[in-house]
Amino acid sequence: MTRVAAVDCGTNSIRLLVADADPATGELVELDRRMTIVRLGQGVDRTGRLAPEALERTFAACREYARVIKDHGAERLRFVATSASRDAENRDDFVRGVMDVLGVEPEVISGDQEAEFSFTGATRELAGAAHLAKPYLVVDIGGGSTEFVVGEEHVRAARSVDVGCVRMTERHLVREGAVTDPPTAAQITAMRADIEAALDLAEQTVPLREARTLVGLAGSVTTVSAIAQELPEYDSARIHHSRISRDTVRGITDWLLHSTHAERAAVPSMHPGRVDVIAAGALVLLSIMERTGAEEVVVSEHDILDGIAWSVA
Repeated sequence: MTRVAAVDCGTNSIRLLVADADPATGELVELDRRMTIVRLGQGVDRTGRLAPEALERTFAACREYARVIKDHGAERLRFVATSASRDAENRDDFVRGVMDVLGVEPEVISGDQEAEFSFTGATRELAGAAHLAKPYLVVDIGGGSTEFVVGEEHVRAARSVDVGCVRMTERHLVREGAVTDPPTAAQITAMRADIEAALDLAEQTVPLREARTLVGLAGSVTTVSAIAQELPEYDSARIHHSRISRDTVRGITDWLLHSTHAERAAVPSMHPGRVDVIAAGALVLLSIMERTGAEEVVVSEHDILDGIAWSVA
């Protein structure tokens, strides 16, 4: 066993996994998994730069993670940064800050690399699930981008497109510095058109309609699952490998798009950092299900973090 630490820094959240990995057996024993909403991508779509306050929130989370990594005695650490830091003019400020705190340089990976890690993390443990037909379509709906990966045991095709819950919210649902609550019909139509254009782009590379099983990753998808199950609090064990029908996703998305901030915040399983962006994330998921014809989505709590951990091991 090798004790490894993996950090995934995205547009909306930064997450840590510390685990013991045994490449010989394919076993990954989780020791610590945590997530902090830092909204690193705040305003990036509009300004092209990482905001100072967003950087400080991220560095504060890194300081907490450094303590956890040290306490567990992880032998190896890999830090991967995704959409927001790919797009930002001042990403060198981000790189220096992470190195100062954690002692490793964050790897600002491409969308294709992100897709590879997500696919490995989500599907490695599905090999024995005979009831899930292949090929898989793994979709990782992040804050700034969504990754689409089709494959069986290995990736066959992958594409990253710039639609995510934060980017879509900031691009379409913000007026005069505040999220429209709830969105207007015109805003929803414009957001849906943007998502459909991104799906057209993804479909140029990835055969979305060939997949037999849709696997959904990341906070928008897991939150939709928690809402569907009416969980009294966020429960990772009940969310992992839950199966949510397209009709259920459609109903939840419709409610989210027409609810107020207070109504969304009152959902007991809702993370406070997702209240303003969950409607956009749910609409991305619904659009994917409608485009591919998927009758259900298999929800996975194992994702890019697990893929990063395996790459370290």
